Parts: sequence; C-alpha cells; structure tokens
Amino acid sequence: MEKSLKAKTLSGFFYKMLERIGATGVNFAISVILARLLLPEEYGLVALSVVLITILDVFVTYGFGNSLIANKNSDNIDFSTCFYFGIALSWLVYAGVFFAAPGVAVFFKNPLIVPVLRVLALRIPIAAVNSVQHAYVSKHMLFRKFFISTSIGTVLSGILAVAMAYGGCGVWALVAQYLGNVVCDTVCLWIIVGWRPLRVFSFHRLRKIYDYGWKILGVGLLDTVYSRLRSLVIARQFSPSDLAYYNNGNHFPRLSMTILDPTLQTVLFPALAQCNDNQAAMRNMTRRMIGLSTYLVFPVMIGLIAVAKPLVLVLLTEKWLPSVVFLQISCLAYMWRPLQYINVCVIKASGRSGLLLKMDLLKKGVGLAVLLASVRFGVVGVAWSAVVFNLFSTAVNIAPNRTILNYGYAAQFWDIAKSAFLALAMGAGVFALSFLELPMLPLLCLQCLFGLAFYVAGSVLFRNDNFTYALNMLRSRAKRKQP
Repeated sequence: MEKSLKAKTLSGFFYKMLERIGATGVNFAISVILARLLLPEEYGLVALSVVLITILDVFVTYGFGNSLIANKNSDNIDFSTCFYFGIALSWLVYAGVFFAAPGVAVFFKNPLIVPVLRVLALRIPIAAVNSVQHAYVSKHMLFRKFFISTSIGTVLSGILAVAMAYGGCGVWALVAQYLGNVVCDTVCLWIIVGWRPLRVFSFHRLRKIYDYGWKILGVGLLDTVYSRLRSLVIARQFSPSDLAYYNNGNHFPRLSMTILDPTLQTVLFPALAQCNDNQAAMRNMTRRMIGLSTYLVFPVMIGLIAVAKPLVLVLLTEKWLPSVVFLQISCLAYMWRPLQYINVCVIKASGRSGLLLKMDLLKKGVGLAVLLASVRFGVVGVAWSAVVFNLFSTAVNIAPNRTILNYGYAAQFWDIAKSAFLALAMGAGVFALSFLELPMLPLLCLQCLFGLAFYVAGSVLFRNDNFTYALNMLRSRAKRKQP
C-alpha cells in the first residue's frame, strides 16, 4: 500500500506542479501586459477589493473541504451535505458584502470601490461549488483533472482581460480576469470530473464535519486575514499607488509560490492523511518534500532578488520602478513558505486541528504586534514585517513535529542546507553580472542563463540528491509516456 500511495503522490505532485507552472506562466504573461496598459491607481483599487473578497472566501472554501479529505470514510452524502451548506452560506456572505460595500468605501476613502466590490463578490457563491469539486478531486487524487480545468480557465480569462484592457475598460479588465478564471474552472470541473451532489442533506454528517472543519476554518481565516492585513494597512494609511507598487512587487515571488503552495496543500495533505498511523512513512515523505521543494524555491527567490531591477524595467517599464524594493523583500519572506506549509500538512494530517488553531493564534498575535510597530517606518517597514513573521512562523510550525515525526530543527536544517548554500552562491554570481554595462534586456537574459547553468552545474558537482531525485522522476515519467 505504501508503494502505491507513494506512486500516487508523486504522480499527483507531477500533475499538480505541471498545472501550476502552466497557469502561473499564462498569468505572468497576462499580468505583464495588463501592467503596461493600466495605471498603478487602477491596480490598487482592484487589489484592495480582491483582498477583501479573499478573506470572505475562506468561509466557504477552507475548513469543510479539508475535513472531507482528512476523513478516510467520507462518502457522497458528506460531499453533498457540504455542497448544499456551502452554497447557502456563500449567498449569505455575498448579501453582507453587497450591503456593506458603501461603508467599506467610506472607510478606505474611495467611492469607486462600491461597484467593483459588489461584482467581484460574485466569486464567493461560485467558489462554494468549486471548493467541493476540489475536495473531491484531491480526495481521489485525480490531479490530471485540475491540470485541464485550470489551463482552460486561465487562458480564456486572460484573453478576455487583455481584450478589455485594450478596449479601454480599465479596472473592469482585472475584474473580468479574476471572475472569469473561477467561472471557467468551475464549469470545466463540473463537466470533466462528473461528480454530482445527491439530493440529500444530513445534519448529523454536517455536525461531524463541522467538529473538525471549524478549527481548520479558524486557522485558514487567521492566516488569510493576516496575510492580507498588510495590504489593508497600506490601503488605509497610504495611497492606492503605494498599494499597487507593494502588490506588484509582491506579485513576482507570489506567482512563483502559486506553483508550489497549492501542490503541497492539494497533494501532500491527502497523502499524509492516508498514512497518518505510520510515523516512518510520514517522516520519509515529509523529508523528501521538504528537500525537493526548497531545492526548487531557494534559487528562484534568491535569483529574483538578484535580477529585480532589470526584471521590472524590462517587463513593467519605468513607471513600476518603485516595486523593485518590495519584490526583493517579498522574496526573503516567501522563501520559507515550503517549510511552513509542509510542517502544517503533517500536523493537519495527524488530526490535530486544535493544536493548529493554538499555533496560529500565537503566530498571528506576534505578527500583528510586529506589523503595527512597522507602520511608523512606512510601506518598506510594513514589507519587512512579513520577513520577520515568516521566520517566526517557520520556527513555530516545526516545533510539534519534533514529537509527531521525530523530525525537528536540526534535521530539517541539514536537509535544506546544501540547496540553500548553492542558491546563495548562484545569487551572488548573478548579482555580480549587474555591474556589466549592458542594455537591460540582454543583461536580464545573461543573468537568467548564468543562474540556471550555475545551479545545475553546482547540483551535479556536489551531487545534490534532490537534483538526482527530480531528474530520475522526470526520466521515469518520460519512459511511461513512450509507446
């Protein structure tokens, strides 16, 4: 069984990673086009609205879907009950947003937010359907379905957004991209997966799902609110342009992490849940995922820090130059996310949702204090508070796994050390190239090619086992594809 589960997990990791790479690549290209066409103020308005919707989205997408995955015995009655409950709850949340929009506009001193917020909030009822579909796909490890639906949704919504931006629609181009993506994804999954809810609703099943789900919901809500709190503080204390520069700088490392974060959450969590009674199997799987994910993430984040200025100038033009510092700071914060997520997946798969909630209360309490103290140092100070928070969160998340897996700080440090030092050496070399007197585009291309060659050569020279493992996984998959 362990071998079969490992094969399913690696296959799922491959398809989920492929889906995320494709979606992120398309989103990246679209975001570059839109940034060139739209003004920072327009970006800031939509960014604020998206922050608010994302927080409310948690109520219908987070806790109950995870509960369905964590319970090995979840059946179609459980899925159907969550489906109907989620839709009812989502429309209540939407009604609240609709009537609260004018008050939100007054608070943030921007009357244009009212229509944008009301339209964007339509995502919430659609996401209620989508969340159960995602739970079903994750539960049964049908990750190829994710790849198809996400690819279609990303491409179609991107084309619509670019067409509207060229047509002079301004902020509504961004709104169309955000809403169109989730609509296409939901419709495609509805057709491709083939799951349909039964005409049944069980309060008894809902109560059991709620017992686990409300704690995970609490964790998700705290995490989402806190992760978006910086944007809310910047929107309230500073200007829409400041928020746009911060968000666009944050956009590059965040796009990189949207490849890995959902992959870990969607694939690793159900895999760990299926072997949560076998400590050795969980530890081996966790070690492999930590080693592999940090091997991929560290060079991306350190490389982005080194090429930040030419990257922004080439892709976004000089009007977005203030985003450079936020890009670099955000990379320092995001590079620790794999360690955070993987350690949380272990705790969640072990059924200790109460412990997760306590940990999150501690982390967010400390993080809030750091954030409030950082406001006096301006937007840059607010950005640095994310680095402090992520380092502290990583330390807190690792602590319980000293007992759960017998896999603590020292062991995890040594599992990532080789990749970290190699990535730092690569970053130093890439940054040194920035002193060459070259036009920005050739310089950026040279830096990227040098960084890739340096990291691969270093991996071969020092026999990095994560490089060997990834290469063998790609080779085995290529052989399976051959007739």
